Amino acid sequence: MCKWKVTKGASAWFRLSCLSLPLLLLLLCSALPVACHDTHRAVRAPRGTNSSSSAVVGRHVRSYNHLTGDVRKRKLFSYQKFFLRIDKNGKVNGTKSKDDPYSTLEIKSVDVGIVAIKGIQSNYYLAINKKGVVYGAKDFGVDCKLIERIEENRYNTYASAEWRNRKKPMFVGLMANGKPMRAKKTRRKNTATHFLPIPIV
Repeated sequence: MCKWKVTKGASAWFRLSCLSLPLLLLLLCSALPVACHDTHRAVRAPRGTNSSSSAVVGRHVRSYNHLTGDVRKRKLFSYQKFFLRIDKNGKVNGTKSKDDPYSTLEIKSVDVGIVAIKGIQSNYYLAINKKGVVYGAKDFGVDCKLIERIEENRYNTYASAEWRNRKKPMFVGLMANGKPMRAKKTRRKNTATHFLPIPIV
């Protein structure tokens, strides 16, 4: 009699355990996201503690300092078959002569994607002012910051990094007679604004 009761109790306990196991697993699974969420918050918590010493886990802090200061010696050959030049008085125009000393330029990176172009012989910087006039500046300033971009045809364009005309970029360009274009009338797809940088050995 006693043996039968033990067996029956064990069977009942086994059935109860089988019924309770799924319920127990369900409770454990529902608690896991909360624990994970709390752990995630704990990892991210130091972000707001100190801006000088904090580091966001998994985020790579990019530094582009190695891109600035790069200097290239080039001639800018326009799509219109002119070499861009800056003469001794700061006048900008184009020449057909590849030996013109005023067409030798120094292109220096001053920021990511932004360059300063200087005539080595004249010591003037290529510049675009607020009115869209392309000229040579004796001293480096905001007018001298140019956005350098490689276009689909492999030519480069140079647009003012400071000034825009009706929210549109203004480019350095040479007309068919070699004279500089008014930057307000230029467009990116206009080949008059396209230049091929030719390395000087």
